[in-house]
Amino acid sequence: MNWIILIIAGLFEIGFTTCLKLSNNFSNVKWSVGFFICIMFSFLLLNKASQTLPMGTAYAVWTGIGAVGTVMIGIIYFNEPATFWRLFFICTLIGSIAGLKFFASHS
Repeated sequence: MNWIILIIAGLFEIGFTTCLKLSNNFSNVKWSVGFFICIMFSFLLLNKASQTLPMGTAYAVWTGIGAVGTVMIGIIYFNEPATFWRLFFICTLIGSIAGLKFFASHS
């Protein structure tokens, strides 16, 4: 269950980074409120998940989900470049996240 909570926390991290971009330096109230809501839930859920998961693993998975998701949002919605090397390293990050999850449950 805590892995699901951690994944949801990572999704809220994607939400707060996207809201941060759309808030236009916190001048757009709607996206600024979204940022604060998402960051609050992201940290609360990370805290909950890290009560039973190893902190280093939880933090690495949380930031990895946020990083991969934020890059994908940037490519899809903000027309950021999707170069070979950028996608290659995103794939290696996904593999690292999966490895952390796999080996955390087998140690």
